Amino acid sequence: MTIEESGFSGDIIGLSESEAASRLHAEGFNEIPDEGDKGFSRILLDVVSEPMFLLLIACGLIYFFVGDLQEAAMLFVFVLMVIAITFYQERKTRRALKALRDLSSPRALVIRDGKRRRIAGREVVRQDVLILAEGDRVPADGRVLSSINLEIDESLLTGESVPVLKVDSGRENQSGAAYDNNRSRVYSGTLVVSGQGLVEVTATGANTEIGKIGRILSTVDEEPTLLQKTIAKLVRNLAIIGSAICAVIVIVYGISRNDWIHGILAGLALAMAIIPEEFPMVLTIFLALGAWRLSRRQVLTRRIPAVEALGATTMLCVDKTGTLTTNQMSVRKIIVDDVSLELSERKPDTIPERFHEIIEYSILASKRDPHDPMDRAFLNLGRAYLKDTEHIHQDWQMVQEYPISQKMLAISHVWKSPDGDDFVIAAKGAPEAIVDLCHLNSKIQEKIVAATSGLAGEGLRVLGVARALFKKGLLPDIQHDFAFEFLGLMGLADPLRETVPAAIKECNEAGVKVAMITGDYPETARSIAKQAGLNTKEIITGEQIALIDDAELKSRLKQARVFARIMPEQKLRIVNGFKAAGEIVAMTGDGVNDAPALKAAHIGIAMGSRGTDVAREASSLVILDDDFSSIVRAIRSGRRIYDNIKKAMVYIFAIHIPIAGMSLLPVLLGLPLVLFPVHIVFLELIIDPACSIAFEGELEEKNIMARPPRSAQSPLFGRKEISIGLLQGSAVLLLMAIIHIISIYRGRVPEEARALAFTTLILANLGLILTNRSWSRSIGTTLGSTGAAHWLVIGGSLTFLSAALYIPSLREIFKFEMLHWADWLICLGAAMAGFIWFESIKRIYGRSNMSPDVHG
Repeated sequence: MTIEESGFSGDIIGLSESEAASRLHAEGFNEIPDEGDKGFSRILLDVVSEPMFLLLIACGLIYFFVGDLQEAAMLFVFVLMVIAITFYQERKTRRALKALRDLSSPRALVIRDGKRRRIAGREVVRQDVLILAEGDRVPADGRVLSSINLEIDESLLTGESVPVLKVDSGRENQSGAAYDNNRSRVYSGTLVVSGQGLVEVTATGANTEIGKIGRILSTVDEEPTLLQKTIAKLVRNLAIIGSAICAVIVIVYGISRNDWIHGILAGLALAMAIIPEEFPMVLTIFLALGAWRLSRRQVLTRRIPAVEALGATTMLCVDKTGTLTTNQMSVRKIIVDDVSLELSERKPDTIPERFHEIIEYSILASKRDPHDPMDRAFLNLGRAYLKDTEHIHQDWQMVQEYPISQKMLAISHVWKSPDGDDFVIAAKGAPEAIVDLCHLNSKIQEKIVAATSGLAGEGLRVLGVARALFKKGLLPDIQHDFAFEFLGLMGLADPLRETVPAAIKECNEAGVKVAMITGDYPETARSIAKQAGLNTKEIITGEQIALIDDAELKSRLKQARVFARIMPEQKLRIVNGFKAAGEIVAMTGDGVNDAPALKAAHIGIAMGSRGTDVAREASSLVILDDDFSSIVRAIRSGRRIYDNIKKAMVYIFAIHIPIAGMSLLPVLLGLPLVLFPVHIVFLELIIDPACSIAFEGELEEKNIMARPPRSAQSPLFGRKEISIGLLQGSAVLLLMAIIHIISIYRGRVPEEARALAFTTLILANLGLILTNRSWSRSIGTTLGSTGAAHWLVIGGSLTFLSAALYIPSLREIFKFEMLHWADWLICLGAAMAGFIWFESIKRIYGRSNMSPDVHG
């Protein structure tokens, strides 16, 4: 590609791919070195500071000082296992987050081997040639080779809010003096607010100006969310309550049995049983890995809390072009002087000469190497029909661009031919804007409006095209000052994506309302909305929004699902109107002006392919393929992740009840202790993998998109979840207590009674894992989809339990006696009774009421 094809003059090839790869290997990625990644020592320090670890160390030291070296050794082995599991979980989470950071780094458009390529900003190297455009975040420091109205916001570095107009390096100002060097330099992290430019990279990574100021990317740890703070507060409160109860247990045990050492051990065991330290782990791991899974489905999560919020979405506001449609435009109708030319997919060999000029000027009003689908459609049309004529001007130079604005929805390009004396101006834009530029009389305006409505009624996007000549001299400040001549109308088709009708139907079934927002005419919007399956009874236009207050807008939003002729700035009012009506709003956008609405929405969704860096930075999610169905898949995945968090937390709550109960009851009833620290740590080694491996990867419920969105005010761990967990845990506790008490009163030794009770607890624990995998399907059904993670947890638990029962040295440490087959049957029957009732409730109440996302 030559630079002319990008709208500039001169030839440029850029680095070759091999040169870029070599430089990347030698100089490293274009990023500030990340100090946020935890090494082993940092993870070890985090583990040491956890209450569970401190309790383990305390128990091990007590056993060591009283001479019970086997028990102490076993606890210290468990300490190493806890560190290993924590290290694995931490690394898994960090890898997922690092992958997301790599994906979310700014995109960069570079020229390599003479071709334009979009790459991750971190892959930019020195001497790369960048193409910058409005809305881009500059990925590296560089010098300007060529520019057109390039203005950059450098407030990140200078604090100065006024954008800086950049000039070509080496260019002189009107007095003949060279410009300030900074005027021809761009800096990493700054924002292009208008225009375009070509830049040669001079510094990357830590060598950029922003890298010298400070390694800001090392501060990647985000502020804890409200949900995380709530869970942390819950754990802290339970720890305080547990500590008070433990102190009472130590005193009661020591006084009643005159055995303070075992009293302290009993108190520490109860403390370990009460503290549900898995809650924060579940939130961190599930949300991070959930975001990573979403990225594999073309949905990039920039803010992790958005994963949890997806399940509450009630209103989805989407753009038409490129989201509902394919964003692959083609010109289908041209109208010149009341004569209409229809173009089908089977194009004719030639078209009448009278239509050549409007095609010529539509190309001149577009980018040379267009990224915009509409500009590409004009260029393709010209290549098909004008290639053998004089109407494609590869040797013309663009002198100035008059960009589109809110006041003038048209764009004009000023060109200079090599042998011409005058400037040639080409304009395209909204028909009413082009009519305004051409100063047409009312009669002609009415005819153009009627023709425009006819094209829009066919679902076509309509643009007007005009031309002007200007004697060489000082160009006017605004495009309105040219004497334009109206050339005609162009109707472009942008087909609906095949997946959209089914996706919208799925949204309707899931209770998620969909609104389409477009800058097109109401007739065009109505046609596309009907094809998509949207409600078209009421269409609100941008003109109407400008004339009504917020209260009336809120009232009309109850029915309206199609918004036409909307300016980007009006999207913010629409979002705020839906929010005021109590909706949880997800909003899509791609332009610089979409950023306020994206930020205001509960979930901002930027488009990955055509979106600007500004839009991405304002959003919580980025749809990498710009496809509406990907958004619906994200909502489905968000509901699954939220469901699985609930299931894991109910399981954690349930299993801690029998653990805490059997640590407390023997002390109060004067019976031999059932659980010592070694038993509780053994259980923790089952619970942690069950939470972080088994539940995290659980499949979605079958009815996940056949139920309404959850209330945004509903707590993650509310009355329903507490009730289910309390019933499950209490049932297991009751059965364990019965087996233990009966065993003691029937004359069994404490070691045998303990083995019976503990085996019952392990088997019941596995039952709780299986029954909580789904709150709508039976265990028999879910076993058919049991993955390796579940079998690993089940097999590992039974293997370790058997070793503790039948290996003499371990049996002595765990204070067990061997169990016979009859004992195993008793334990299995009790364990099944502890959870099988929940299976019956699933069948009685049905899956609609038992789903974890439904609140009664």
